[in-house]
Amino acid sequence: MTEYMIAHDYSYPIEDVWKVLTDPTYVRQWTTTGQGGRPEGFEPTVGTEFTFVGKPTMGWAGVVYCKVIAIDAPRSMVYTWKGDEDTDNVTTVTYTLEQVPTGTRFTWHHTGFTGLGGFAMAKLLGNVRRKMLAEGVPGVLAAYRPEQA
Repeated sequence: MTEYMIAHDYSYPIEDVWKVLTDPTYVRQWTTTGQGGRPEGFEPTVGTEFTFVGKPTMGWAGVVYCKVIAIDAPRSMVYTWKGDEDTDNVTTVTYTLEQVPTGTRFTWHHTGFTGLGGFAMAKLLGNVRRKMLAEGVPGVLAAYRPEQA
């Protein structure tokens, strides 16, 4: 089974990072960084079904189907990730936030990819997420709390 994990530190309190990562107003600002999709119907509530809508490509309609399955605000959120509505191949995304001396560490962990296609998808998504976390989230945090930028 293939997975990827990305950790990034932000010089903001955990509550601010949580707000930017889970408030629908802010989520759409950082998830569209790079080739990321915009969330539709997202709410940080267990049971919420939502989608990420991106640019369709050959073999993919451009929609990812998700469902929030666990929340422990402001420390973690878990949701399922399904790249095609008609597939049984469901992966899991886990957000973990922890206070560190310099602010907050956010870890994105995406698990459950299988086979050669899963390996390729994990690599592709990992690259997109790295850009979101390195460029998208810091920009939104700076706009949310400009005095700490």
